[in-house]
Amino acid sequence: MRLTVVGGGSTYTPELIDGFARLRDTLPVEELVLVDPSEERLELVGGLARRILARQGHPGTIVTTNDLDRAVEGADAVLLQLRVGGQAAREQDETWPLECGCVGQETTGAGGLAKALRTVPVVLDVAERVRRTNPDAWIIDFTNPVGIVTRALLQAGHKAVGLCNVAIGLQRKFAALLGVAPADVHLDHVGLNHLTWETGVRLHGPEGEDVLPRLLAGHGDTIAADLRLPRPLLDRLGLVPSYYLRYFYAHDEVVRELRAKPSRASEVAEMERRLLSLYADPALDEKPELLAKRGGAYYSEAAVDLAAALLTGTGSPYQVVNTRNDGTLPFLPDDAVIEVQAAVSRKGPTPLPVTPLDPLCAGLTAQVTAYEDLALRAALHGGRDRVFKALLAHPLIGQFAYAEQLTDRLIAHNREYLAWA
Repeated sequence: MRLTVVGGGSTYTPELIDGFARLRDTLPVEELVLVDPSEERLELVGGLARRILARQGHPGTIVTTNDLDRAVEGADAVLLQLRVGGQAAREQDETWPLECGCVGQETTGAGGLAKALRTVPVVLDVAERVRRTNPDAWIIDFTNPVGIVTRALLQAGHKAVGLCNVAIGLQRKFAALLGVAPADVHLDHVGLNHLTWETGVRLHGPEGEDVLPRLLAGHGDTIAADLRLPRPLLDRLGLVPSYYLRYFYAHDEVVRELRAKPSRASEVAEMERRLLSLYADPALDEKPELLAKRGGAYYSEAAVDLAAALLTGTGSPYQVVNTRNDGTLPFLPDDAVIEVQAAVSRKGPTPLPVTPLDPLCAGLTAQVTAYEDLALRAALHGGRDRVFKALLAHPLIGQFAYAEQLTDRLIAHNREYLAWA
């Protein structure tokens, strides 16, 4: 089996390699190709990847290249974890929206739109190269904003599934609180990427006992603290929102916090410098502890599980993925991309039925879906007016004056990445 990682020079990659090594019985990878435009990063990350496999006795081969066409040729699956513009662009995404009093974040709001505009054309180019060389390959997208990027891939007719680590992280936390194995916890996880709610937490599969009320009663303070949301909010909702909902439920508080401290991008950039220095040590043959602070926890487990289901029909029978709605949420268009539990096989994901969403959640989901549709149009066709309409539609913006100012700032900070600007 041959897998390709686009953005293989990412400091995330050793987490992925560690998962491939540990879970070799689930996904027997023979060759893993890391492709990245940075030869320096490839050398450091590729070297550590080989040492990790050797330490764990994995017989697979690591190939590094900056030739994308060579990298995807013959691949059974292609994992996308690229970042157009690097941490420098992320730094901008997180700062200029704050000038207008709006959340500065790389996956939602104005910063998330900027990332989508930079990313969608690049991802579609990669996908076309995959289709030319190996049309049967699956594309697994971990690149943010996952919902918009996956929708672009699916609308273009690619065999694509979106993946996020939020659900698997919550599964692991809930399992620890309940004192059970993670595999015994099934989430009734529903919404859009980075806009989801756990409407149930079931033991032993989708038909199992719903223990969410017990979790909230016994561990509500712990869960609320992890989400940085008030405990009374969780009690009144009767469900667990993703921590990304804090940008919506506590917008002004978050803006004040972001203005008062260095950006997350600057923290991550410094962390990446330290990680790359560690990766250069020829004695290092395991992922360093610092990597856990980088983000992407449990990404490797989720990626291996999904790839195994798509390529071999093994792995967990139910997984949280980003895929076409196709009537699952009846108030959304069929071609919307939703994030839900699905039965995953070689044929791809099939969303499980979901309990009708409370209007509080359904309304926000519908509004953000409309924004994502407008954002994708802007990414595909360009134009200031399309950017403005997407910003005006976003519930974190929604005002004419803000949308006008943010449109000008977005274009000014991203002109080099926008072919139409």
